[in-house]
Amino acid sequence: MKWACFVTGTDTGVGKTIVTAALAAALAQRGLRVGVMKPAETDCPPEQGREGAHDAQLLRRMARCTAPLELIVPYALPLPLAPALSAEEAGVTIELAEIVRCYRQLLATHDVVLVEGAGGLLVPLTAQQTMLDLAATLGLPLLVVARNVLGVINHTCLTVAVASRRARVLGVVLNHPAAPDESDPAVRSNAEALQRWCPVPLYGPLPHLAEVTEAALTTAGNQLLSAGLLESMALDIAEGESVGAAASGAATAAADEGIPTEPLNEAGA
Repeated sequence: MKWACFVTGTDTGVGKTIVTAALAAALAQRGLRVGVMKPAETDCPPEQGREGAHDAQLLRRMARCTAPLELIVPYALPLPLAPALSAEEAGVTIELAEIVRCYRQLLATHDVVLVEGAGGLLVPLTAQQTMLDLAATLGLPLLVVARNVLGVINHTCLTVAVASRRARVLGVVLNHPAAPDESDPAVRSNAEALQRWCPVPLYGPLPHLAEVTEAALTTAGNQLLSAGLLESMALDIAEGESVGAAASGAATAAADEGIPTEPLNEAGA
């Protein structure tokens, strides 16, 4: 049985890539074949193309993934904008069917596939679809990364509420992409507050990584796994959850026809 999930965030800059890389490193350390995917990465120098997709490259290294970059990052876009806007400026058309094709190839040759979105949950991926539409099309559960700052309770609860309309939410990772101010009462109380008001498991808080090394990422990933994420994965596998929906059913049929699942703004969300 295989397992996969979609890593999203409450915003851009919350540390999705760090969390995804940490999980990839920790799972690879356990001997699993880990596939990674950043379907659309922006701010890639035009002269470098996919080679300049730094997030995807980090994920690939930490996962020890030998899949070609064409599968890991189908769309490497130049401008630091939402993927839909960056693609428009570059004259590129993002196709969900192409992303699904790449995902399937990764899933066929790996035990675990971690898919990292861009920005937050409702960031436009195409002219009509968002990151949530992509996760729903792939049939994957969501792991939400949140930044431990004032306002995270609202940001996280909103993200989880919207996500739950279209997908199952595995939990929230409370992260420190920057060194925290330990004197800040919000920083000290956010974890407890999220456990009270957010209706999904909380993993973390993860410490700030002063240096992004394989050792540091592996340690952080193991912290997440031992906090309950590994048990959640095992339960999914035992129940046939997670990737089953991505391998069959309406999402696959729609992708085969090149017709993604219904755009979020037309689904009443």
